[in-house]
Amino acid sequence: MLLSRPVMDIESWSPDNPIKRESWSTVLTLAYQSLGVVYGDLSTSPLFVFRSTFAEDIQHSESNEEIYGVLSFVFWTLTLIPLLKYVFIVLRADDNGEGGTFALYSLLCRHARVSTLPNGQVADEDLYEYKRDGISPANRGLGLGLSLRSTLEKHRLLQIMLLALALIGTCMVIGDGVLTPAISVFSAVSGLELVVSKHHHQYIEVPVACIILVFLFYLQHYGTHRIGFLFAPVVIAWLFCISAIGVYNIFHWNPHVYQALSPYYMYKFLKKTQTGGWKSLGGILLCITGSEAMFADLGHFSQMSIKIAFTFVVYPSLILAYMGQAAYLSKHHIIESGYHIGFYESVPEKIRWPVLAIAILAAVVGSQSIITGTFSIIKQCSALGCFPRVRIIHTSSKICGQIYIPEINWTLMLLCLAVTVGFRDTKHISNASGLAVITVMLVTTCLMSLVIVLCWHRSVILAVCFILFFGSIEALYFSASLIKFLDGAWVPVALSFIFLIIMYVWHYGTLKKYEFDVQNKVPINWLLSLGPNLGIVRVQGIGLIHTELVSGIPAIFSHFLTNLPAFHNVLVFLCVKYVPVPHVRPEERFLVGRIGPKDYRVYRCIARYGYRDIQMDDVMFENDLVCSIAEFIRSEGSECNGGQEDLENEERMTVIGTTSTNSKGIRMCNDDEDLSEETSTTKLKEISSPEVPRKRVRFLVPESPQINVTARTELQELMEAREAGMAFILGHCYVKAKMGSSLIKRIVINTCYDFLRRNSRGPHMHYVSLVHQR
Repeated sequence: MLLSRPVMDIESWSPDNPIKRESWSTVLTLAYQSLGVVYGDLSTSPLFVFRSTFAEDIQHSESNEEIYGVLSFVFWTLTLIPLLKYVFIVLRADDNGEGGTFALYSLLCRHARVSTLPNGQVADEDLYEYKRDGISPANRGLGLGLSLRSTLEKHRLLQIMLLALALIGTCMVIGDGVLTPAISVFSAVSGLELVVSKHHHQYIEVPVACIILVFLFYLQHYGTHRIGFLFAPVVIAWLFCISAIGVYNIFHWNPHVYQALSPYYMYKFLKKTQTGGWKSLGGILLCITGSEAMFADLGHFSQMSIKIAFTFVVYPSLILAYMGQAAYLSKHHIIESGYHIGFYESVPEKIRWPVLAIAILAAVVGSQSIITGTFSIIKQCSALGCFPRVRIIHTSSKICGQIYIPEINWTLMLLCLAVTVGFRDTKHISNASGLAVITVMLVTTCLMSLVIVLCWHRSVILAVCFILFFGSIEALYFSASLIKFLDGAWVPVALSFIFLIIMYVWHYGTLKKYEFDVQNKVPINWLLSLGPNLGIVRVQGIGLIHTELVSGIPAIFSHFLTNLPAFHNVLVFLCVKYVPVPHVRPEERFLVGRIGPKDYRVYRCIARYGYRDIQMDDVMFENDLVCSIAEFIRSEGSECNGGQEDLENEERMTVIGTTSTNSKGIRMCNDDEDLSEETSTTKLKEISSPEVPRKRVRFLVPESPQINVTARTELQELMEAREAGMAFILGHCYVKAKMGSSLIKRIVINTCYDFLRRNSRGPHMHYVSLVHQR
């Protein structure tokens, strides 16, 4: 495909090209905000770690070896996984500022060409995000790295396995979106057992937890921007509370508890407890729940702000909290009144009510972060063709990452309530949550090892060392969580399996549908044989024909010509596609080309978005689309080709940005807009249409470069068509497996995919008239 760039020049664009160095005030402000958004879940882990660890598998004795061993495991787990792995290594593997499982997968897709998106183009590799990564044929690794990349690109099975690995991690994140609110809120309200009668607390905890959960999910449609200003103060108050209580317990009960930080106590713990100690690692694992949020929420903050917040605030607060609990338990080997070992036992009795209130607020904040994170990852999966289209509501006009998905929200609420009511204790919920957390971390470790080789071009030995060191630690915790499969750990497996089936069916069906459309597209010679009028009456207006094809004429167009009595005099084949980058710059939004000779007035427009981008609203999209076509016409008219036409134009696409990013390009306005100031500054001249009773539209065309008469005539017709109105023409088709397909394929396509397709949202165009194909 030939690619011309008359409208923009990436290399000369400089505002975002250099890496901006943020001021310390900005970094500290972001660090403050990240405490409420990123660390709410991680900061509430002291509520349930010791309770889950000492549930049944081990019982501590008078020697304190078990308590010291658990504290040693907690300390080194927090040090090695969140601090060393995430803060110092994983955060550096951002996808141009974005983090998370799909960000790693997207990064690998660009460096190794393993993407399974069917509508990829060579022109996509010329995006700024690719250039920013320094991706070029000459810079794709050497030695074993080059061999690994070649192997991944040649074998389709390996590409599917890589996608499946990313989807497994994604599904576990969704499962964590069900389990984290349940265990956080339930653990927070478990403090009622110390302030309410022993015989009645079990009848109060579950209803109170359910009420809080319903209220939490009900608030989601308001958006976090309305209550987000409270998040950071709540988490800061909670961290100050647990660290202060920890310091009090250390000096009051056991100042020598710091000795437990020695890794020697881990050895003594496992030697003494043996199998019971190994099983209890599933409870210790919960001390790092929420660590993945540091990487997943990277797009809302910066690396430095997240590192500062964890290293200097969250990490020391958690260590003090766990040391304080261990100090208290070392002097209270038998918990009175038959209560379980938990956080509230170590809280002085006089301040239990205030601490209980702060704990509930912190649990709500921690749950909020994982819920919004689930919304975000569902959007990413949908954009990359791995999840059915759902209704996405943007709750903030200023912060693009704050979204709300009603179907997912209420589904999470029902599942969360079912888990809370079904288990009624933190033991089973913690077993389930632990397996989900450690699975996501294992997936991140596997993907990171590939990133080290393919994206960072480092030695394979370094990648092997990374996966062996961190993978062995996480595998130990994974085995301890998996052994409790029947005691609640089956929940994330079941949830992930269901979501994985949905993702696979949708991705497989979408891929097969696109392959069918490519095989059955109409040849250009058929269009040429119809003549400029396409064999039917052409009326004023612009007809937008939605298609998923990036080249060729969709077969459904012949159906339209056969069944419709007339068609618009300007036709645009519109493809809205996502590319494996987090954001596409507005300057590179559209790819515009021509189908057939100029007098046919048939164009192709490809609107490109990243998986974190927000699609423009309807009016803005219409204007930018029309202006991009007008700019394409002007760019052709300024090329001195003598008016000659060739069929290669059908394969020639031009990169054109939105009107807001191209101040020297064509602008469009209505007759009620005052552009006197712009006219004087940009030297624009007006092409207007004849007086008509409808609303008048004007194109403001720069005086330079000069365009020929043919292009001016084409612009005039485009403007008149815009005045007449736009119609979005969408064809609905039914997908069925071909004859002779296996039973599994027939079930997947005819039943599962068809059900998902019927119940998913249509394309992101709401201003359209629909034409159905039966």
